[in-house]
Amino acid sequence: MQTAAIERTPDPRYERQVVAFDGRQKPGSIVIDTQTKYLYLVQPGGQAIRYGIGVGRPGFVWSGMKTISQKREWPDWTPPAEMLQRRPDLPRHMAGGPANPLGARALYLGSSLYRIHGTNEPHTIGQSVSSGCIRMMNEDVIDLYERTPVGTKVEVL
Repeated sequence: MQTAAIERTPDPRYERQVVAFDGRQKPGSIVIDTQTKYLYLVQPGGQAIRYGIGVGRPGFVWSGMKTISQKREWPDWTPPAEMLQRRPDLPRHMAGGPANPLGARALYLGSSLYRIHGTNEPHTIGQSVSSGCIRMMNEDVIDLYERTPVGTKVEVL
C-alpha cells in the first residue's frame, strides 16, 4: 500500500521555482518545453518562474505560437467529440470543481481546443498523459493565472 501512496505524490523535480533563463522571449511571455515538461513564465533579468507540467501523450504533442484568449476559474469541462470517440465512458459535461479534470483554472490558447489548466490528478505532472493540453498543479495554475493577462504570448516548443 505504501508504494501506491508514493507513486501518487508529485515528483519534487517539478516544484515551482525561479531559474536562470536565456531565451529570446520577452518578459511576461510563456515558454512550454514539452520535452523537459516545464513551463517557463519569463521574468526580467534573465530569469523565469519554472513550473512542472504534464503534456500530450505520444500522438498528441504539438508545437507553435498561441495567445491566451480567455481565462476561467473552476471551469466547466465538455470533452470534444474527438475525445468522446476515443473515450465514450467520459461524461458529456462536467461542472467546475475539485473533481473536474480542468482543475482550479484554465487559460485558453487561441481558438484551439488546447488549454493550460489545473488537474485533479497531481501525480501526472511530469508525464506525457494528456490529449494535448498542458496540465499543472492547481496551486501552480492559480499562480500563473494571477500573473498572466489575456493576450499573453505562449510558445510551445
